[in-house]
Amino acid sequence: MRPLLVIVIAYLFGSIPFGYLIVRTKQGADIRQTGSGGTGATNVSRSAGKSAGVLTLLLDALKGAAAVLIAMWVLSAPAVGGLRGAPQQTSTAWWVTAAALAVMIGHIFPVWLKFRGGKGVATGVGVFLVLKPAVVGIAALIFVGIVLLTRYVSLGSMVAALSIPVLALLRHKFVSPHSNFAPLMTVAVVGALLIVFAHRENVGRLVKGRESKFR
Repeated sequence: MRPLLVIVIAYLFGSIPFGYLIVRTKQGADIRQTGSGGTGATNVSRSAGKSAGVLTLLLDALKGAAAVLIAMWVLSAPAVGGLRGAPQQTSTAWWVTAAALAVMIGHIFPVWLKFRGGKGVATGVGVFLVLKPAVVGIAALIFVGIVLLTRYVSLGSMVAALSIPVLALLRHKFVSPHSNFAPLMTVAVVGALLIVFAHRENVGRLVKGRESKFR
């Protein structure tokens, strides 16, 4: 019962549409009707200013981290990428993995907004700040580098997301191996694919040269 509860809690946490609520409060507008239509920090920043975008980023990351921490607390779990690997702990790590993915799915497909939400990037950052903060740090540098070079936040977000499973694998192989690596890798790979899927319209605009640049 508790494992299912943490997944439901994680999804509902992810479904909290902070960007939508911030823009609605500040401007009385529906963020989904402007720009890219997403509820994430980039679109909020374009619509309601950079301070609103930063607040959205922080709150979206916080809900990702909170969902994972709550799952680990309720299930008394080790970190998904932790060194311990007893069968019961490994099983629990998979439930934490499910909660981590549930919070991202909730952000991208929020029940409160008819399943039309954000791109999952900030929420994914929050998830991995709990699971593997060092990997997030390197991915953040990749994101910043790409955005500075191209001014495309969407491209930076997708490349950074796809880099996380690669970085996690390299760390596992060459720096610090983990017995619960499979759950961690599952979050990294599926999470990255979710983020790329959420950016599918951005991919089309990038290919056609119509994607908006961040200024």
